[in-house]
Amino acid sequence: MLLLDKPSGCSSNAALQSARRLFSAAKAGHTGTLDPLASGLLPLCFGEATKFSIDLLAADKTYEADLLFGANTDTGDAEGAVVRRRPVAFQLAELEAVLARFRGPLRQIPPMYSALKRDGRPLYELARQGVEVEREAREVTIHELILLDFAGDRCRLRVRCSKGTYIRALAEDIGNTLDCGAYLTALRRIAVGSLCVTGAVTLEQLTTQPEQDRARHLLSLDTLLQSLPAVHLDDADGLRFLHGNPVTVSADAGKYRVYGFSRLLGLGEVEDSGRLQPRRVVVAP
Repeated sequence: MLLLDKPSGCSSNAALQSARRLFSAAKAGHTGTLDPLASGLLPLCFGEATKFSIDLLAADKTYEADLLFGANTDTGDAEGAVVRRRPVAFQLAELEAVLARFRGPLRQIPPMYSALKRDGRPLYELARQGVEVEREAREVTIHELILLDFAGDRCRLRVRCSKGTYIRALAEDIGNTLDCGAYLTALRRIAVGSLCVTGAVTLEQLTTQPEQDRARHLLSLDTLLQSLPAVHLDDADGLRFLHGNPVTVSADAGKYRVYGFSRLLGLGEVEDSGRLQPRRVVVAP
């Protein structure tokens, strides 16, 4: 897998395809879309690692977000057209009080400019045609919401949130609660689960490096599974596991990264009975 620092102005899929070509990967996937406006951490999976990308899709995400108060746009960010302006009249204490209201579980209505689909069509396609449809509010959790900077009509926030959270919608909701509106002017993802952008590489860096030097940026497949405990199998049980058969182990119930033959064999789940069931198996090169 590769930790990519996606630039602003580039779609997640375009960044993925550029990296896939640089590494001549036949199969590739990313672990959670970033809007074109957003920059930052985009973990990419190549080959067998794509089987495990779903685990990062469910991980918490951490962002730094720049908000401009006093207006709303049709997209919720600086790429959209301003649809309403209002005066900014709140003070720091009011902003901090409002931020406190958005910490913890909340129900959030996804924006129209999103990749969610209605009758097989992405919502952003309908939005571009001027069509707005009703969206069901979704349960999300804001684990951390910290004010990093505040100056008049602008602020910067650090947000750690559950999967499915739209930071554009959060910015709009904060602005509307303050009765002045707000939209995102910049967004940067700095972490996905335990993975951090400080260890990421840019497309520009990859493009300018010799092919033999790019490989040093690739991480082992089990980087995705470091939050899980490990279980090691002997050759006989390792072969059974690779063939999709359960094996008996001495371990508590739960999910495990499974090793055998001196490599990662896959992801397994131990049942209360002590049987380790294969969930995802890594095919040997």
